[in-house]
Amino acid sequence: MSTDAAGHVARSTVRPHSETSRHTPIRTFLHTTDGVTIDSVYDPSDVVYDASGPPAVDLVFVIAHGFTGDVDRPHVRRVVREFTRHGAVVTFSFRGHGASGGRSTVGDREVLDLAAAVSWARELGHTRVVTVGFSMGGSVALRHAALYGVNAPAQELRHEGRTEAAPDAVVSVSAPARWYYRGTAPMRRLHWLVTRPAGRLVGRYGFRTRIHDEEWDPVPLSPVEAAARIAPTPLLIVHGELDGYFPVDHPRMLAAAAGDHGELWLEPGMGHAEHAAADELLSRIGDWAAAHAG
Repeated sequence: MSTDAAGHVARSTVRPHSETSRHTPIRTFLHTTDGVTIDSVYDPSDVVYDASGPPAVDLVFVIAHGFTGDVDRPHVRRVVREFTRHGAVVTFSFRGHGASGGRSTVGDREVLDLAAAVSWARELGHTRVVTVGFSMGGSVALRHAALYGVNAPAQELRHEGRTEAAPDAVVSVSAPARWYYRGTAPMRRLHWLVTRPAGRLVGRYGFRTRIHDEEWDPVPLSPVEAAARIAPTPLLIVHGELDGYFPVDHPRMLAAAAGDHGELWLEPGMGHAEHAAADELLSRIGDWAAAHAG
C-alpha cells in the first residue's frame, strides 16, 4: 500500500496467490495517510487450505501490539501462531517501534497505522476483519473502531478509506479506560519513559522504541468515549484480574460504556497484555471472533 501526493491510499501489489505456501508469511512496508512507513507481516491461516481455491480463508486478525512491542517480538509471534489456527493474521509494528518509521505518539496517531493494516488485510481478499489490540494497542483498536466504523462521524475523520478500514469485530485486551492514568507503579514508570528526555533515551536504546517529545494537541478521544461509539460492531473486552498496570475498574468502565453490544471477560490469575495471555485464552478469543465477525 502507498499514498499518492494527495494522501490517498493506493492499492497494494503484494498479494497471496495459489502457489503461496500456507506457512509462508509475506512482509512489506505499508504507508499511512500521514506518510509513515509501517513494517507489516501477513501470515496465512493454518485452517484447511485449498491451493486451487481462494488465496486465504475469509477471516483475518489484525494484531495491534502493546507499547515497546513489534512484529518480531517473541510474545507477538506467539499470538500470531495461536490465531493462525482460526484465520489469517496481519501484524505490524506501530510507528516508532522496531523497523517502522516515525515516532510513537503512545496511542494517538497510531490509529492511522491500524487503519493501514486493516485496509491491507481487505486488499488481500479477506471479507471478515477482526482487530485485536493489547494494552496501548487495545486503546488504539477502540478508537479505530469508533473513528472508522459504520457509525463514525464524518466530521471527526478527515481522510479517505474509512469504510475499507472498518473492522467487523473488535477485541481489546488489557486496555486503559482513560488517559494519563498514574495509579500504579508500572504506569508511573511508563510516564517517566514517555515524558522525560532520559526516559525517551531508554526507550530508544533499551526498547527499540522512538517516542515523540510533544504533548497531545488536541487530546484524542478517550478509550471509554470510543467504546460508547463502536456499536453495532461486536466488541470483546478482556482484562486480567491481576493486571499490574490497569486495575479492573478500567475494563468495567469500558464495558459499561459499550452497553449491550460489548462483552466483558475478567480473567482470574491473568496479568497484563500479550505476555499474560495464555494460549487457551487466545484460542477462546479466536473462537469468539469467528462467531461474531461479519
